[in-house]
Amino acid sequence: MHQTAAGKLGELFRFFIRLGLTAFGGPAAHIALMEREAVEQRAWMSREHFLDLVGACNLLPGPSSTQVAMALGFARAGWVGLAIAGACFIVPASLATLGLAWAYVHYGHMPQAQGLLYGTKPVMVAIVVQAIWRLGRLALRGWFLLLAGLACFAATLAGVPPLALLLTAGGVAALAANGRRMRLRGAQGIAVLPAAGVASGATATATVGLVPLVLIFLKLGVVIFGSGYVLLAFLQRDLVDRLHWVTQAQLLDAVTAGQVTPGPVFATATFLGYLLHGYAGAAATTIAIFAPSFLMAGAVGAFAGRIRNSKLAASFLDGVNAAALALMAAVALALGRATLVDGWTWALALVSVVALVRFRLNATWLIAGGAVVGILLRGLG
Repeated sequence: MHQTAAGKLGELFRFFIRLGLTAFGGPAAHIALMEREAVEQRAWMSREHFLDLVGACNLLPGPSSTQVAMALGFARAGWVGLAIAGACFIVPASLATLGLAWAYVHYGHMPQAQGLLYGTKPVMVAIVVQAIWRLGRLALRGWFLLLAGLACFAATLAGVPPLALLLTAGGVAALAANGRRMRLRGAQGIAVLPAAGVASGATATATVGLVPLVLIFLKLGVVIFGSGYVLLAFLQRDLVDRLHWVTQAQLLDAVTAGQVTPGPVFATATFLGYLLHGYAGAAATTIAIFAPSFLMAGAVGAFAGRIRNSKLAASFLDGVNAAALALMAAVALALGRATLVDGWTWALALVSVVALVRFRLNATWLIAGGAVVGILLRGLG
């Protein structure tokens, strides 16, 4: 049955507001949740189209999972859909982080959330692993892309920068598809592109006004490649080492707040904005760091579907998709090592896998159940 424009927008709102309220676990987990519901359950697009959006968004600076949400909204309902998807995914995380910032300023600490993370993270590991399995069967078709994915996974573990990996994998795949031979130097067989240095666009001031705050966080929104956790290094360099606006302890508390709340880790900006300039600062930093993503994700949504019309561009994107899947796998491995630390967490992860694969249970209920179990276990402990 043909769905009206209003129906599509309402569906986008309900989906992404729920995702924004429940999506713990970082970018890879967010993308896994989107793939499970938007592709498998709702059939908004093909898995190949979704993979193309993920691969293209990984080439952009800024929060990758947020941009995938925006591009998904654009593909579903144009620019209005993009705005709804982005706002619904970002606002709940920012409001939750703002609440933690308020408690931090007024009481000197954040409410404890260890139980919440203890229960939800094993569930997220299961969701990410299942998504990698489903997407991998499409992204790694053929021996060349399978080998490329394995090489990218090894390179990720060796510390190769994500952007260099994505561009190199795409370039190699495009050349191979066009019958050209590449002579790879060294034993690794992967060319690492040098990362371009970016000059700071704001200067230190005696007091932190809104304009300097906006300039700093706008710059961060257009220069940070990789996962949201790369944000910590940039914030350390600018806010702690150069401008001395916050202490290192305050910065670590802000990043922790971004991690323990659902949605994008970039919501850390809301916490820091509140520390530096109250509610106005929280709003300014949040808008500044996410604003560039709305434009870039719109471009991805507009052109991703046309890329497949060019054999060269499609081959490049195949390589990028293989590398993006390798990045997800590396994140899943790191998350699993940090999360599956005892019998209870292993049990939660295994039960979640069975519930997802055998009973096809909605991931939102699994996350909520994991949160309740984690809080109870921590309370009893």
